[in-house]
Amino acid sequence: MIRLIVCLVFALGLGPQHVLAQSYPSKPVRLVVPYNPGGGTDIMARLLAESMREDLGQPILVVNKPGAGGALGAAEVARSPADGHTVLLTAGGFVIAPAVLKNAGYDPTRDFVGVSQIAIVPLIVLTRADSPLKTLGDLVDRAKRDGEKVSFASFGNATPSHLVGESIKLLAGVGMTHVPYKGGMASLPDLMSGAVDVAILDAVSMTPLVKEGRLKALAVTGPKRLPALPDIPTLVESGIDFDAVGWHAAFVPAGVAPAIVARLNAAFTKAVSRSDIRDRIVNGGSIPIEPAMDAGQWTAKYRQEVLQWAELVRASGARVD
Repeated sequence: MIRLIVCLVFALGLGPQHVLAQSYPSKPVRLVVPYNPGGGTDIMARLLAESMREDLGQPILVVNKPGAGGALGAAEVARSPADGHTVLLTAGGFVIAPAVLKNAGYDPTRDFVGVSQIAIVPLIVLTRADSPLKTLGDLVDRAKRDGEKVSFASFGNATPSHLVGESIKLLAGVGMTHVPYKGGMASLPDLMSGAVDVAILDAVSMTPLVKEGRLKALAVTGPKRLPALPDIPTLVESGIDFDAVGWHAAFVPAGVAPAIVARLNAAFTKAVSRSDIRDRIVNGGSIPIEPAMDAGQWTAKYRQEVLQWAELVRASGARVD
């Protein structure tokens, strides 16, 4: 009887991968966010979770595992069973950590495969609402005058926001003091009080504060302006020749069956394509990936970024002690 069933499966073109995809998921899916609640990546995860629950037919549990600039949560996912029930939803720091940490606990190329790039997430150079700084040029001029007395906050040592700040310093030929925080939201009290001059934080969590007038945006990263903040120039437009950009994306441990990876890719793509979710992504300061990439395309792309960011780390000298 078992042999007959197997023969029927193959006769109908339903190979093992197809059968596996049809049976997945068999239990709740953990969506691990390696950052604190309330940040841009956490907001994105919770935005997508409900749509994915409807599509996959299982609860999607958003689990925050902050620490070491995202490396702690990534390392935990790398060690999890390769069955597709634990997914890492993370940001660009994922490809940077191994270049700056003595032991990140994971290798982004060896230990993971990409599932889906969800959105491009520019960073914003911010200052308090009543700051005398009005443009990035004002910041550069002040840094030329005052040097290390000018401070910039980031959401952690050797994270993308830190490296953007270091790139501004290198390209403008100025000195500024880096002040790392444990997550972007942690820097807000000091930014709003003026204890730090500027901060370089993610657009998802900061765009609403800019729109409300609680913070002032000086420039954004990336090759083009944000649809949500069309009046804010890019770094390149502001005279800093740097257009690298962050992102939100999903990964699973190496060894997850290709059919399951494809099923997850389809679920993420379907969620992002919903008009209500797409509108919230755009209004929140991000840019959905259009057209969507399949898992193989995203895997090839992020592995190339591992090499590119490693070169920037070497040029900047950024390290985590």
